[in-house]
Amino acid sequence: MAKITLDNLAHSYLPNPASEDDYALKELNHDWTDGEAYALLGASGCGKSTLLNIISGLLQPSQGRILFNDKDVTQAPTTERNIAQVFQFPVVYDTMTVHDNLAFPLRNRGDSADYIRQRVQQIATMIGMESELNRKARGLTADAKQKISLGRGMVREDVNALLFDEPLTVIDPHMKWELRTQLKSLHHEFGHTMIYVTHDQTEALTFADKVVVMYDGRVVQIGTPQQLFETPEHTFVGYFIGSPGMNVLPAEISGTTARIGDHTLELTTGYGPLTGKTEIGIRPEFVTLTSGPGLEIRIKRVEDVGRHKIVRAELQGRAFNIIAGEGEEISADMTRVRFETKAINVYQNDWRVTGDAA
Repeated sequence: MAKITLDNLAHSYLPNPASEDDYALKELNHDWTDGEAYALLGASGCGKSTLLNIISGLLQPSQGRILFNDKDVTQAPTTERNIAQVFQFPVVYDTMTVHDNLAFPLRNRGDSADYIRQRVQQIATMIGMESELNRKARGLTADAKQKISLGRGMVREDVNALLFDEPLTVIDPHMKWELRTQLKSLHHEFGHTMIYVTHDQTEALTFADKVVVMYDGRVVQIGTPQQLFETPEHTFVGYFIGSPGMNVLPAEISGTTARIGDHTLELTTGYGPLTGKTEIGIRPEFVTLTSGPGLEIRIKRVEDVGRHKIVRAELQGRAFNIIAGEGEEISADMTRVRFETKAINVYQNDWRVTGDAA
């Protein structure tokens, strides 16, 4: 297990990057705690896999250092980093049995036959393949092969870190839930440092202690699921986390008020002069439909998803979402919305700003 330090780390796939835009991974300075489970979350092309491959040693960064427990491993090959990595698509030895695939990393290390037998059985049970240990990997389905890859990554108990690069892409939905649960259980039992790359917010939020949200090659927030939901530090985090995501509206901010068109909202904190693009963010869960005073909206449709209703609306020409209770009546005269004041976040040039208590 290892604390992982990213020190002034950045990477460009161009030989002579001239500006920040030329970097696939923009400068990072972070300490990731030994023994925690992290998820790298973001859209395709945001730099998740680039960062994971730098950590594993498959890619040398253009600048900066990576340290395991304060030891510089930037130039160290993958074999010297004592990590296990599971890729998006299964990597197995087709001519070997399931048992031998799982045992391979342990045999390479010279572990005893009794330990290998016990550990392989434990992992096979965890991935649901104990009845197929004597089958050759050739001929197994893609999701079965990926379970072998996951098991082989987890079979060693003393690795510095376990790295997962979208490992559940080829797994069916029910098995995804089971394997996520097993990975979480493994983490609690052995305390490995785990880093899990995904573009699926459900996978990230249910797996990780801390979620690392990436956007355009940059880490825009590291936090618990609750922190990402309640206080998104960047508008992308608000948009990407939640279903539907946070509503973002242009607003003029002055002191303890936000003006949207001709409507004024009271804020719980006061703000000094803000320049550039200023906006407020409010999650659909904290918006209430009303027939009384409020911001005027136009309802386009109502989606009943069982646990609640999603009201798709338009506010001043922008898409706007409201979450209403399953039993809540939505009448034709409900054409306005109120916001829960304490749930409003204020943004300047896409970054959250804090004010002074009102």
